[in-house]
Amino acid sequence: ASSHPFMRLFSGMNHQYTRREVFCRNTCHDLKRFWEREIGKQTYYRESEEYRLGRSALRKLREEWKQKLETKLRLRNNPEDAEKRTNVG
Repeated sequence: ASSHPFMRLFSGMNHQYTRREVFCRNTCHDLKRFWEREIGKQTYYRESEEYRLGRSALRKLREEWKQKLETKLRLRNNPEDAEKRTNVG
């Protein structure tokens, strides 16, 4: 008899069960490895896309326009600040 605990447990049973266990163990390992790779790829793609978007010119332009708009709205709501800036500048 084999020294493997599973093989000792089923040593009196038909060999089809031991073969199925070996097949299942290998298949489960392969499936696990496959999904780990897929998850790794998806993580890489997501991080690459986030990095690309972080460097995007469009994002920078939107941020600049947002700041300009906020400044205009602030000056419109507080005209005294606008007069102070023109007198100082």
